[in-house]
Amino acid sequence: METSGKYALVTGASSGIGWHISEELVKRGYSLIAVSNQPIQLLDLKTRLESDYKVSVVTYEIDLAKEDSAQQVFDFCEKNNFFVEVLVNNAGIFVFGEIANVDYLKIKSIIPLHTLTPTLLCSLFGKRMVRQKKGFILNLSSISAVMPYPGISLYGPTKAYLRHFTRALRTEMKVYGINVTCLIPGATDTALYDASNFRTPLMMKLGLMKKPQKVAKKGVRALFKNRAECIPGFLNKMTVLLIPIIPHFVIGLINKNTKLVKKTGNLPD
Repeated sequence: METSGKYALVTGASSGIGWHISEELVKRGYSLIAVSNQPIQLLDLKTRLESDYKVSVVTYEIDLAKEDSAQQVFDFCEKNNFFVEVLVNNAGIFVFGEIANVDYLKIKSIIPLHTLTPTLLCSLFGKRMVRQKKGFILNLSSISAVMPYPGISLYGPTKAYLRHFTRALRTEMKVYGINVTCLIPGATDTALYDASNFRTPLMMKLGLMKKPQKVAKKGVRALFKNRAECIPGFLNKMTVLLIPIIPHFVIGLINKNTKLVKKTGNLPD
């Protein structure tokens, strides 16, 4: 395999948007460090990309929800002399349900996975980028960042943190010549969405759900064009603009009626 002197590190690289971002980056000549807690899928990614593009793919299996995971990833790269020119914080999980009913361990996982670990990775690898006066950081948020809605009371707020953190980080890193971009996708056809709860074919047909490869391509392109944010799809752009101005009492009414329908099977009079 050919190894370039420049590396891209992608968390959550083993599936979904992360897989396709990895492919977009190796197309641009980067050797890849693929990080995930899914060893079988990581091996599949390595085999596919090395076969199709003749590049070097290094895999690193770790649970990024653990408190010291960012330091472990950074130490692994330092030990092996991998200079990470592109950092992509993509790893995430989707938790749907009322907070009182969400599994305790899922709560313990989603908050560090979406906030602490990507922040520490930006700090650790950002220091090296500052010294080199070159680097690219892509953080994945979500349009749910503008939706303080019941049912996604964990997912939305943690993604909101990532969006605001990325904007602040972009301003700090700009003076050092480092590109920082926030990718804000809407619903995407990945394993995050339980097919039993989402009508994927219909949503795809209506344009409410995007293919992960298209989201990945737009995100990587925005990163190298040094755009602050990338929101793939016209409907998603409108959602980000319009959702925040909906009065919250309307959301409360919708939630109340939804609960009533689930309980009785009938719409309220």
